[in-house]
Amino acid sequence: MTPSAPRKVVLVAACALIDADGRILLAQRPEGKALAGLWEFPGGKVEPGETPEETLIRELHEELGITTKVACLAPLTFASHAYDDFHLLMPLYVCRRYEGTAHGREGQALKWVKPKMLRDYPMPPADEPLIPYLMDLL
Repeated sequence: MTPSAPRKVVLVAACALIDADGRILLAQRPEGKALAGLWEFPGGKVEPGETPEETLIRELHEELGITTKVACLAPLTFASHAYDDFHLLMPLYVCRRYEGTAHGREGQALKWVKPKMLRDYPMPPADEPLIPYLMDLL
């Protein structure tokens, strides 16, 4: 096995936000961003000194206008995916308790989706393997 060139590992935290009807929130990546038009679980890059939970609390507020707490975030699984120029490590958390009504504060489209319908939405390669875990959960 020949070693590959070193690749930067990027840590991104994602959240399966679940409403009272058992639907999961998906956000569409806006034009101008990598993978624009694809649907993903909300979240973002973990900044230096942040925990994944702190990242989600910050990102959910910044992107969706909702508030949650560490105690409301339950780790479910993670994705590890090699993109061309970096390697993504993405823990996925489940959140059922939050305050506020989610809306796209950065112009992104949002959809509440039943778990069995998640495959109807084109997703980035790192998000797709997370779907079976959510289908088993709900």
